[in-house]
Amino acid sequence: MVARCLFFPLYFFACLSCSQILYVTSVLAHDESVDVLVFSRTMGYRHGSIEKGIESIKLLGSDYGFNVEATEDPNVFNEESLKHYQAVVFLNTTGDVLNSDQEKSFERFIQGGGGFVGIHSAADTEYDWPWYGRLVGAYFDSHPSIQLAEIRVIDAIHPATEFLPRRWSHTDEWYNYRANPRGRVHVLAVLDEESYEGGTQGTDHPIAWCHDFDGGRAWYTGLGHTEESYVAPMFLRHLLGGIQYAAGVSEGDCGASKSTNYEKVVLDEDPSNPIALDIASDGRVFYVERGGKIKIYHPDLGLISTAGELAVTTEFEDGLLGIALDPNFSKNNWVYLFYSPSEATAGQRVSRFTIMGGAIDLLSEKILLKIPTQRNECCHSGGALSFDSNGALYIAVGDNTNPFSSGGYTPIDERLGRSAWDAQRTSANTQDLRGKILRIIPNSDGSYTNPEDNLFSSSPEKGLPEIFVMGVRNPFRISVDSKRGWLYWGDVGPDAGANSVGRGPQGLDEWNRTLTGGNFGWPYCIGDNKPYVDFKFVEDESGISGLKFKCGELTNNSPNNTGPTRLPPAEPAWIWYPYGLAEDFPALGNASGRTAMAGPIYYFSGASTTALPQYYDETLIIYDWVRNWLRVVHFDESGEILQIEPFLSGMEFSRPIDMKIGPDGALYILEWGEGFWGDNRDAQLVRVEYARGTRLPVARINASTLDGAVPLSVFFDGAESFDLDPESTLTYAWDFDGDGEIDSNEKTINHTFKQRGNFTVTLKVTDKNGLSGSIQEFISVGNTRPEIRLLWPPNGGFFDWGTKVPFRVEVVDNEDESINCTRVRVQAFVGHDDHSHPQEQYGSCEGMIDIMSGHGSDADNLFYTIEAQYTDEGALGVDPLTESTGLVLQPLRKEAEHFVRQRGVRLQDTGDALGGGQNIGWIEHRDFISFSPINLAGIDSLTFRVASPTSGGFIEVRTDEEEGPLLGRVRVVNTGEWQKYKNVGMSISNPGGTHELFLMFVRVADDGQSLFNLNWIDFHGSGVLHEPATSIKNQPTVKSKPSLFNVYPNPSNGSVVVGFNLPEATNVRLELYNALGQRIDIIADRFFETGKSDIAYNTSILASGVYFFRVQLFNRTSIRRFVITR
Repeated sequence: MVARCLFFPLYFFACLSCSQILYVTSVLAHDESVDVLVFSRTMGYRHGSIEKGIESIKLLGSDYGFNVEATEDPNVFNEESLKHYQAVVFLNTTGDVLNSDQEKSFERFIQGGGGFVGIHSAADTEYDWPWYGRLVGAYFDSHPSIQLAEIRVIDAIHPATEFLPRRWSHTDEWYNYRANPRGRVHVLAVLDEESYEGGTQGTDHPIAWCHDFDGGRAWYTGLGHTEESYVAPMFLRHLLGGIQYAAGVSEGDCGASKSTNYEKVVLDEDPSNPIALDIASDGRVFYVERGGKIKIYHPDLGLISTAGELAVTTEFEDGLLGIALDPNFSKNNWVYLFYSPSEATAGQRVSRFTIMGGAIDLLSEKILLKIPTQRNECCHSGGALSFDSNGALYIAVGDNTNPFSSGGYTPIDERLGRSAWDAQRTSANTQDLRGKILRIIPNSDGSYTNPEDNLFSSSPEKGLPEIFVMGVRNPFRISVDSKRGWLYWGDVGPDAGANSVGRGPQGLDEWNRTLTGGNFGWPYCIGDNKPYVDFKFVEDESGISGLKFKCGELTNNSPNNTGPTRLPPAEPAWIWYPYGLAEDFPALGNASGRTAMAGPIYYFSGASTTALPQYYDETLIIYDWVRNWLRVVHFDESGEILQIEPFLSGMEFSRPIDMKIGPDGALYILEWGEGFWGDNRDAQLVRVEYARGTRLPVARINASTLDGAVPLSVFFDGAESFDLDPESTLTYAWDFDGDGEIDSNEKTINHTFKQRGNFTVTLKVTDKNGLSGSIQEFISVGNTRPEIRLLWPPNGGFFDWGTKVPFRVEVVDNEDESINCTRVRVQAFVGHDDHSHPQEQYGSCEGMIDIMSGHGSDADNLFYTIEAQYTDEGALGVDPLTESTGLVLQPLRKEAEHFVRQRGVRLQDTGDALGGGQNIGWIEHRDFISFSPINLAGIDSLTFRVASPTSGGFIEVRTDEEEGPLLGRVRVVNTGEWQKYKNVGMSISNPGGTHELFLMFVRVADDGQSLFNLNWIDFHGSGVLHEPATSIKNQPTVKSKPSLFNVYPNPSNGSVVVGFNLPEATNVRLELYNALGQRIDIIADRFFETGKSDIAYNTSILASGVYFFRVQLFNRTSIRRFVITR
């Protein structure tokens, strides 16, 4: 008999019945024999298919050259016996099948590189052995009856699934598991619970998975209950691939979907309002800042350079907003920019520039397109640019319409003088470029042509020939599939939190795609063609409701429409979701905010060892800016959605605002940062690499100062640099003058700069494997950063809609002989949940801020934020420096549901006849809610909107703590019903300063009953409308640098350090919360001196998952997310 190798090139094998044939894709042959142990002991339910399963596995071994031994004797689980096997199969085992000594021997087998295969009820085994639970991945919970179901095959390259169709129908007993194993394991396939009855895990129901575990390999399938499975060709091939993987003779990447196998490398930790990026074929990353700068990251040097700066206006949402490199950039050096020129005539511009020697030649501008706009009202500028494989340039343009005076529904205000509140004049106007995605083909002379298959190319009388997609609101990020031609985009929707009979559907964000263009419905239809109501505005936001729009027969009869009245029918959205739970697409989760953005389509090329893995080949990345998450969309063979799953869920992001795949296959991301008004300390450019095995070290710099007079002595500290690889040591190399020479190898060092200038300091750290990472810090010698204070209004003060709020700014600068107030920029923003919309700008040290009159629905969490910024004049040979500070202003009515912290309360849709969105209910004795920041300047009384059928209770108003100073107390009496509301009030005195305001809910004696419902709180008085003569003149400056609050390492697996670098002494309160918003610990609440302080915290007692540090300092609250992995 001829000896055979374990695997063969593209080989046919006969099934057990010899009547069916399967294709088998081979891997490399093995010279050594492979031995597999099948263990089928049962101490609970015994499957009748066990004997058939043993027979089938033995025949697979006979056909494929591996030896199979079967046993139910647990005594084989000793180190001497187990060392003869490459893999152990738990075939439908149940109950406790091993004793403690046998368990230890099996653990050592896996730790020594052995493989585990779990079949079906292997998940119903050894519940009291935690190590085994982690090995198998999940424990059995329940199952329905045997039935046919559809399996969605997510991993198309693993040997256990590579041959399967993306949708596989199979009859079996389908397990529900006690917990979803995703995140701990690599999921190969999931069940479609809509294809059968009895599933309890929803849209993400893993049924087969694998992972590298404790030194070995583990593979599990939930299939294999029935005898028929063991003669089914597809299942047998599935089982064969799992055994091959576990035995270590067939490759399978079982770490691809685990975020712990990825590394986030910071390339630029100091961008200012980064907004968009593109990547050249040589790896250079070109990215733009909203203020007008174009920057370049040079991968060969690890350095950042500024290529140039455009003069732009940043009022409302304008600025330098988009960038795209020409498809032939490597030859012609052309770059396309979408920007808002700083000139009297409002408009957007799409221009081509030439990069010469690393700098943008401003004189080379070729203006392709001018887009007229209005700048009297906010919002939605758009600005994304993207090329397809045919050289066509896609241009996303927002609807340039004020969204705040329409109750969060569709803005179709046709009254005279209200055109800026009517999206029918833009998105639904075929003779207007706004509210569209345009498609043009740039020519070499700076002109362009229109593709013949644009929406109106064949009938220009119906619309502008540049229009490819119309009926969009805020298509902030677009992406083009380079191979298949699909255009994808995220469209950020309106804010309404609930459906309205008189107005239409709740607000929805959308992801859309098209090959042929079309009308996507805004402002008439949203989501899957949910129609709005034709609403006639009469006074303010009130009006008369008409009929619903017909999405299939749209007409634009607005007096602001300059195009034809008859429009193309509305195309339904591809993916849509509201605030809260996305019932139609549960994989998108449940959160308060939403900002849909389309990321890149990934095609695996194996370009580098750090490229995203092949598992993600041909997937689309989508992301949400507010929710800070990424998802991947897997497709089936027909291009339809197969599965939406989390991507990098264990990695922390700070508002990802743009991302691209580089030529190295890594993912490059711009992060905007968490602040309301931009200029965020945590804004950065990063590269996400697949880093299985040895990882690059991460360099971190802390500098005692970043600017000052000559000579300037700076203490540099690289101690926060780290390497995630165990037992790694780092070496340090500092370059202080940018000449490429090493100036020091110390971890920490004092360096004195003796000449004025702009210095780039680079720290390079290298691990024991020779891998390195670097980071830069920029030092200004001879110029000191200015200090800026908002003297009025105070942080947390109260305003009323439709009024004017005075502001006063104080600036101190060591080098500027006098302060030029025209260099001060005060920017007002409308805050909404955890983001904001820019409003008017003011170029002076004092003035009046116009507060808009319309402010959405009663349920919206709207407020104002104000940023004051000053750029000094620089010094001889030293660039100007900018400093900013900001604050939050609160509306006189605070909805109770918009608390920042709570204990015990729950939300419900209110039944209050006066409205109010949601009320808080189920309030018991000693529960509370809090609001922050709050400053009671100009406030003399409070009114609470309450309801109770019980004896009620009391509301205590306190500052800073649950038991903080008592400002007042009011009695809540019986109103008759839980939803029958009345007002109760109390007077209050301003304690001075900015605080967290606690509302404590108490009863004289705790009788275990709920107390009352609370709908809203009204704050009475003038608030900040008038600056008192004795206003605070030394309000602390909130500096953007040095960074105030860092958390590292992140992810953490044992301890974490919270670092502070304080520009002045202050009290710091540090708290720890879990992902449910529950406070776990108060870590610190004490005074810290100026400079750097570290607080170490032991995370070993905490379970794996997402946590949040919350810090209060300088009258400001910040939150940092971190992840614990095990």
